[in-house]
Formats: sequence, structure tokens, C-alpha cells
Amino acid sequence: MTSKLDYRWNLRTVMAQRGMFQTTDLIDPLARRGIELSSSQVYRLVVERPERLSLKVLMALLDILDCTMDDLIEPIAAASAARRKKAAGAADSVGDLRPKRARIRGVE
Repeated sequence: MTSKLDYRWNLRTVMAQRGMFQTTDLIDPLARRGIELSSSQVYRLVVERPERLSLKVLMALLDILDCTMDDLIEPIAAASAARRKKAAGAADSVGDLRPKRARIRGVE
């Protein structure tokens, strides 16, 4: 049986390594290469893992960041259903990590 593959999108990490810490830092370099994206589109491209990506946009990103496709897209083994369910449950327990609310009492 073959294992299922997935990928990790590393655009935000590669941008940080190049000193680009804001998603809007990509708007002008993309526009100079003929790719007009709104700030919200660029934000989604950086923050979320794209399911569909134009090859022109990918080639522009590789040129702007002076990196290879291996730097941006990292193949990984797909998580099993049990591991995905556990990871989803872990995100719901963030409230346990918050500090307890302070109680202010009158001076006696």
C-alpha cells in the first residue's frame, strides 16, 4: 500500500528569512512581474496553504525570494485520520492555557 502525500507551504518562513515580515511586501514585486493581486489575496497566499496556485505566481515568488521550489513546498506524509482528529481537539483546548481571571477584593 502506498502512503498518501501532503505538503507544507513555507512561504511565510522563506519571506522571514529574506527580511520580509509583512504580507504586503509582496504586492509591489509581484506587480512588477505583471501579477496584480489585492492585499487580501496576497495575505491568503502567505498565511494559508494554497490548494490551487498559478504557475506564473509560483515562478514570480521563486524569482522574488531567490529560492527553489523545494524551499517553498515541502512534501510530507499525510496525517492519519486519528492524528488529524487529535490535532483538531488540541486547538479547542487553548482556553486551558489562559491565565485565571483576577479577583479584586476590598481592603479590610
